[in-house]
Amino acid sequence: MKRRALLLATLPLSATAAPERLKAGVFEPAQPAPEFALKGSDGAALNLARFKGKLVLLVFGFTHCPEVCPTTLATLAQARKQLGTDAADVQVVYVTVDPERDDLNRIRQYLEAFDKSFIGGTETPATLAVMRKRYGVVAEKIGAKQQANANTAYGMNHSTSVWLIDRTGKLRAMMPYGHEAKDFVHDLQLLLASK
Repeated sequence: MKRRALLLATLPLSATAAPERLKAGVFEPAQPAPEFALKGSDGAALNLARFKGKLVLLVFGFTHCPEVCPTTLATLAQARKQLGTDAADVQVVYVTVDPERDDLNRIRQYLEAFDKSFIGGTETPATLAVMRKRYGVVAEKIGAKQQANANTAYGMNHSTSVWLIDRTGKLRAMMPYGHEAKDFVHDLQLLLASK
């Protein structure tokens, strides 16, 4: 018994400690993230292949969103700042669920208020609907009024989580709305350190 206790005491801590877990909900096993082809707010084609080698934080939202989207984007901007030089290996991609109002210029101006590195995307409503289905995202127009200006008098109910895609393009986790920047930093550092 003493010999076993001595052996355990001499093992390195990493051999006996449990590996750190992500704070986000993990996809086990990780699956390839569904590819997409959108128009990017930076003027270039927007797809996952473009960011191979980086972590991608995929967000679905709309620029008229009163609370969830600005809170999420501000949190992600704060997380990128806290990552320091590692932020260069993290790309936030914001896909609109409201293509009627969110053109590329509006999306670009909206995202620049949070972080100039954020890239937004849009496409036809049909293309965006296919993408949402592949990611399990819901988006529903609410409160539309039967008026001449109806296209500005509505909101959107939509999925609020952030999808975490690793450097190899695999969907690794989904962070629910409401987590603080430190939780994103924790998970991003773990994913950046993993091979």
